[in-house]
Amino acid sequence: MTFGTILLVGCGKMGSALLDGWFKRGLNPVDAIVVEPAGRDAVLPCASHRALTCLPHVSKIPRDFRPDVVLFAVKPQIADEVVPPYASFTAQRPVFLSVIAGKTTSYFQRHLGTGAIVRAMPNTPASVGKGVSVLYAAPEVSAVQRQVCDVLMSAVGSVEWIDDEGLMDAVTAVSGSGPAYVFLVAEALRDAGVAAGLPADLAARLARATITGSGTLLEKSDLAPEMLRQNVTSPGGTTAAALNVLMADPGLKALFTKAVAEATRRSKELAG
Repeated sequence: MTFGTILLVGCGKMGSALLDGWFKRGLNPVDAIVVEPAGRDAVLPCASHRALTCLPHVSKIPRDFRPDVVLFAVKPQIADEVVPPYASFTAQRPVFLSVIAGKTTSYFQRHLGTGAIVRAMPNTPASVGKGVSVLYAAPEVSAVQRQVCDVLMSAVGSVEWIDDEGLMDAVTAVSGSGPAYVFLVAEALRDAGVAAGLPADLAARLARATITGSGTLLEKSDLAPEMLRQNVTSPGGTTAAALNVLMADPGLKALFTKAVAEATRRSKELAG
């Protein structure tokens, strides 16, 4: 499966991560065009690949360019301004792939006049090739287009598909926002170490190494998180003493449940 020709609209952190992943998988820069108002000098992949065409506006795209995929990677606050002009590509029958948080397939159908829409929710570990993306395809998307989108998103990590778009708000709350929760745990663990008397730089290194090492162990192990937790917890030991605090009523799990529910609610709200 090849990438085909790609029109990438928006090249911030996620757009750049995707481009880097595609290049590592063999994308030829001449097969892609980037539209980024900030210009070539502001987009690292554009500076690194001189054969890659980077344009400031949709009006600058050559008339003979026929994209197989139009991928939107802009902030939701500017989607109403950015998306509609790309309806001019609908006649060329590309698949429109969006990583814009909160914008539904029906939103794009209204603005683009096509049902060939795939919605994706990646997360920021995509920047190091360790992201996870959840995709939903509208019924009009062909099997080939679906496969192309899978290839594009798998260049930055693992890919999951859902058949119910209504689940995307919960996906956003768990994996889309999830890295921030993990970073908060690292931050809290660092600060707790300092409060316990550790030098700040040592506490920071220990917290960072513990989070990344534990994540790797979780990735490599076939055991469920519950078993991994139990394996490091000796009865009456130090870990058990700490977990008695973290798991006391209402406990960390209840707090995460409340947090994810609130993020899910906000995602639905943003979708309008």
